[in-house]
Amino acid sequence: MVEENMKPFGTMAEQEKPVPHHPGPKDENHEIKGMLTYEDKVVQKIVGLALESVDGLLSIEGGFFSNLTGKLINTDDVTSGVDVEVGKTQVAVDLKVVTEYRKNVPDIYEKIKEVISKEVSTMTELEVVEVNVTVTDIKTKEQQKEDEVSLQDRVVNAAQTTGKFTSNQVDKVKEKVDDSTSQEPRVH
Repeated sequence: MVEENMKPFGTMAEQEKPVPHHPGPKDENHEIKGMLTYEDKVVQKIVGLALESVDGLLSIEGGFFSNLTGKLINTDDVTSGVDVEVGKTQVAVDLKVVTEYRKNVPDIYEKIKEVISKEVSTMTELEVVEVNVTVTDIKTKEQQKEDEVSLQDRVVNAAQTTGKFTSNQVDKVKEKVDDSTSQEPRVH
């Protein structure tokens, strides 16, 4: 039963209520306020990923590029060895790198600057105003491969050692639990 003063739900009268005007994107006088900022680690990641394409660059301090994949490996993330200072509109980058023997280091430096500037600008519209590169070592690809293998071996060995230690500790706990459950109760 519908009361006389009440309109049934969904009547045309209820649907025709005027909607208040909210300025939309087409209103010329409306401006959305706010600010877009980037944490240093975001720009560090862009730089680290961009550097994977630089020929003659074997590693960045803290990680190195796999000769097979061309990807930065053996590091927790690509930001290792990349220091940046990010302002509101500009970026400065500091790197420590290992370059390939018999490659022209100034050419590598120019390519690093070019790649970093392009990628950071494309993704963030920030201007790269400074790129400082310190070459900490020069190696042949063969030396780099040996370093990759030895580092990977150390990582694998550490993981295996940790696994064995954990397994031994679990075995000791099991023995203690077995010993304590197999003994006669001291109190009856």
